[in-house]
Amino acid sequence: MLTHQTEILVRFNEADPLGIVWHGHYLRYFEDGREAFGKVHGISYLDFYKQGLAVPVVSVNCDYKKPLRYGDSVIVETIYMPTRAAKLHFDYRIYDAETRSLVATGSSTQVFVDAKSFELQFTIPAFFEAWKSKQIG
Repeated sequence: MLTHQTEILVRFNEADPLGIVWHGHYLRYFEDGREAFGKVHGISYLDFYKQGLAVPVVSVNCDYKKPLRYGDSVIVETIYMPTRAAKLHFDYRIYDAETRSLVATGSSTQVFVDAKSFELQFTIPAFFEAWKSKQIG
């Protein structure tokens, strides 16, 4: 399993007047984790773009377990889930950094599209196949 963990401090502008994080920001934490994963494992958004591709999110899911508050520090675990289809799939786990309790779980799916025309690509790009072979065998 190919994973990466990213620590994030919950910012003031992510909380409501009661100090509780708005539910939509959890998706931003997933994005932060996905970007960090890409940088560490050599598959960033810019790597796709250099190949003439974009990888838009077409599906996202989040299951909330506990609320986050302004000032909390969280660990976002991003897990690459291999698939034979022409898409990217990641699972996520968000933990309270102090207690290590599970705060949220989720997943996202992205597809390959031409960066200029946004035409859907039905085959896995060769550079991505090479990356998968190198990273997960």
